[in-house]
Amino acid sequence: MTTTTRAATVPAEIAPPRGILHRPKSTSGFWSWWTTVDHKKIGILYGGLALVFFLIAGIEALLIRLQLAGPNGTILTASQYNTLFTMHGTTMVFLVGMPLATAFGNYLIPLQIGARDVAFPRLNMFGFWVFAAGGAFIYSGFFLGGAPNGGWFGYTPLTSTPMTMGALPGHGPDFWAVGLVMLGIGSVTSGLNFVATILNMRAPGMTLMRMPVFVWMMLVVAFLTVFAMPAVTAALIMVFFDRNFSTNFFVAKAGGDPLLYQHLFWLFGHPEVYILILPGMGIVSETLPVFSRKPLFGRSVVIFSGIAIGFLGWGVWAHHMFATGLGPVAQTAFGLSTMLIAIPTGVKIFNWMGTVWGGSIKLSSPMLFSLGFIAMFTIGGLSGVTHSIVPADTQQTDTYYVVAHFHYVLFGGLVFAIFGGFYYWWPKVFGRLLDDRIGKVNFWLMLIGFNMTFFPMHISGLQGQPRRTYQYPANMGWDTANFIATIGAFVIALSVLVFLVNVVKTARRGEVASADPWDGRTLEWSIPSPAPEYNFAEIPEVHAADDFWHRKYTEDEEGRLVRLPAGGSDDGVQHGDGHGIHLPSPSFFPLILALGLPILGYAAVFKLPWLAVPGVIVLLFGVYAWGIEPGTAED
Repeated sequence: MTTTTRAATVPAEIAPPRGILHRPKSTSGFWSWWTTVDHKKIGILYGGLALVFFLIAGIEALLIRLQLAGPNGTILTASQYNTLFTMHGTTMVFLVGMPLATAFGNYLIPLQIGARDVAFPRLNMFGFWVFAAGGAFIYSGFFLGGAPNGGWFGYTPLTSTPMTMGALPGHGPDFWAVGLVMLGIGSVTSGLNFVATILNMRAPGMTLMRMPVFVWMMLVVAFLTVFAMPAVTAALIMVFFDRNFSTNFFVAKAGGDPLLYQHLFWLFGHPEVYILILPGMGIVSETLPVFSRKPLFGRSVVIFSGIAIGFLGWGVWAHHMFATGLGPVAQTAFGLSTMLIAIPTGVKIFNWMGTVWGGSIKLSSPMLFSLGFIAMFTIGGLSGVTHSIVPADTQQTDTYYVVAHFHYVLFGGLVFAIFGGFYYWWPKVFGRLLDDRIGKVNFWLMLIGFNMTFFPMHISGLQGQPRRTYQYPANMGWDTANFIATIGAFVIALSVLVFLVNVVKTARRGEVASADPWDGRTLEWSIPSPAPEYNFAEIPEVHAADDFWHRKYTEDEEGRLVRLPAGGSDDGVQHGDGHGIHLPSPSFFPLILALGLPILGYAAVFKLPWLAVPGVIVLLFGVYAWGIEPGTAED
């Protein structure tokens, strides 16, 4: 069966009708991006800023790889190396991975469940501004007393030692701890918003089991975020108090317990792994059926496997701590739970393979990145299973084998899926298709560079190369692996550059996208591209999973798939004008409220009580003004 990827004609763009919104003149044009409460614009803002941080983290990674390209590297000092690998890890986890997932969730969740917006539009924008403020706050440490340098995990006593002891001069760990608390506030607000939206704002007929798999994975992620962030927030507050107010939560010589920090951090940290991975699994579960021309194989099993991963993710945190002397009972229990969590993950992989098997496959860029995700994530999963074997994990701990594993899982998983999502949903967001030929170059460069960078780390790690060291001696057998890894890092950088070229090229003269350029299956493809401000002229009524697909196709008497006539009553594409729809008005107050947090953060880091006063005033003003501001222009 031939695939229909682009409509022959492009539907006329639906202009926002009079009476939908009455925007104040001061918030039109440029300022509309500062005050918007439209979930689609907020999703674009999340994605754009996260990509900026992605480029920054990439530069940090290139400097690290240049330092390690050969033995006894001299490009970076030990202190500079500590700062760069700390900021690279912190940036990729908290400022790239989580915000990119939030970007996709913000844009797509309301569209995929048939809603006009998220449950709390202004809270949504507040979450973005807190993310922006938290990222800027952490990076301001480079200019205001020292950037974080205790590792992205912030183990104590590296980060909890008081400054007066001189072990870690400067305010780097303070910027790190306070900044992550801010980022946690933004993440929790987004998580609560997603939960409320998904559970309360689905279109008529959109039962839970009819929801797209991506929405399901984001629902699990939202719950994980809401329950995981308090653990690390408590740990960070205790670190800050140890450093600045002479408390002894983690100071061993004063009776504190440094291992308590590790328990708190990894109680957050392992659910965090699935906070990063599950959105990628959702993206792949949406793209594979479209480009295989088949429904997702075992759809309900994929959904329940994602839920199982969310539950089991809470019971494996101590496998990060096998080298700390937990004892045989704890090591056995967490080793078994680590093996157990591989089951739902493996189930998903087989379901994805079953989806592709026997399908009418079209190897467009989104499909290539999705297949790359499956392959790379599987390799990362296999190396991860070895960490469930306690003696093997004890040998691998703090070696480059661990670095290889989590990059195969996180970069090979999340980043490949994210780029597949970019190519898949770009026409829906911006109304133009990214160039598919350039996209394939982007994919192959990323796949080759990724494997060149991280596969040799398995070998050097098993040969004993320790991680987090800025130099290594010659004649250890690690030279070749590190040199290949450095070349691979620059190939990855080239692939990202190719993607940016694709974005610029298609923005100027890219192919205009129809409402349904990929012959999609879910509701977002039933509205024009780019999506109108009001999303749906009429809220759809859902009758099945992949409801939009069933509106376009039927079966003949012999069971063959037949497309309904284009433009007919059942073609599924909305053609109304949305007249009379009322949407929330833009607001400056989420920005003002968020600005109070970094002011209080600087007051805490530099111990300036006078600076806390304007911070509290800004917060109170933002809260009060937000509370009395009318929700719509009509109000």
